[in-house]
Amino acid sequence: MASGLVVCLIAGLLSFAATWLVRRHASRLGLVQAPNVRSSHSVPTPGGGGLGIVLGGAVATLYALPAAPVPVVTALVASLALAAVGFWDDRAPLHPGLRLLAQAALWLLVVLASGALAPLAPAAGIPVLLLLAGLVLAGVYWINLFNFMDGIDGLAGSQAVFMLLGAAALALAGGATGGEAAGLWWLAGIAAATLGFLLLNWPPATIFMGDVGSTWLGFVLAALALLTVSWGWLSAWQWLILGAAFLTDASVTLGRRLLRRERVFEAHRRHAYQALARRWRSHRRVTLLFIAIDVAWLLPLAAWAGGAGWPAAALAYAPLVALALLAGAGAPEPGS
Repeated sequence: MASGLVVCLIAGLLSFAATWLVRRHASRLGLVQAPNVRSSHSVPTPGGGGLGIVLGGAVATLYALPAAPVPVVTALVASLALAAVGFWDDRAPLHPGLRLLAQAALWLLVVLASGALAPLAPAAGIPVLLLLAGLVLAGVYWINLFNFMDGIDGLAGSQAVFMLLGAAALALAGGATGGEAAGLWWLAGIAAATLGFLLLNWPPATIFMGDVGSTWLGFVLAALALLTVSWGWLSAWQWLILGAAFLTDASVTLGRRLLRRERVFEAHRRHAYQALARRWRSHRRVTLLFIAIDVAWLLPLAAWAGGAGWPAAALAYAPLVALALLAGAGAPEPGS
């Protein structure tokens, strides 16, 4: 336990220091983000601060190597490669097709190395190739969804911390201990790295995560979900509930835009969280609302889902869909 706490401390301090350095040298690095059509900020602000999360999270991942060497090494290498793509994109935007191709290829490597297909395919009752295709599509969707939800101060970072610590707590409650401790500290260490970044990203933020951080976090969360489900620590229903706040907002927004036959790949500010931030004129209030929903509503239901399965997920999502619609997810901006 002591070594795990030390790793968390190192991950958090390294993340904070790296984020502070990126903020200080953002202009030289070409990482100052000017407001654009998707922005919820009005002044140029340093980006790329998620590099600190990547560095701190890499330390935590190295500590987890004994848990499952091949899957962990593959996840580390693939996530660092994706972080490099994200950092490049933060400095000089890449073509969306190239980003998607890189995400799909790197995520495919993680899925194949995880060893999850053999146990999950019979359990799901579907052919291995169909499961593989579904996992790749789901992973790429989640990575991009997480990136899209990184639009106001503190939101994506606090969501990641909740999902990581929530998953670790549920795994512990389910009996994951002993030799599995290194894997549990992996989740806690990445949460600590994210908290180090959040100290500078909490509203009012002085630096943003950027694609280097948001795509890396989305990728690693997906990898951890896949591995912990295949190891029997958590169920897929539990992970779906832990990520429900982001999944609902992004999916309802996408669905409404598709129904309007809009160009869904164009940048926009139509998520529920963005509409609320404009209405309330506060990033802090919206971020705190998401945290409250996560802790007070979703975490208890995720614990129940360990035995209940899909009924718990249905109960978790139903009011969130209604709230997203009421908040204006996918609706045109006033005056547009």
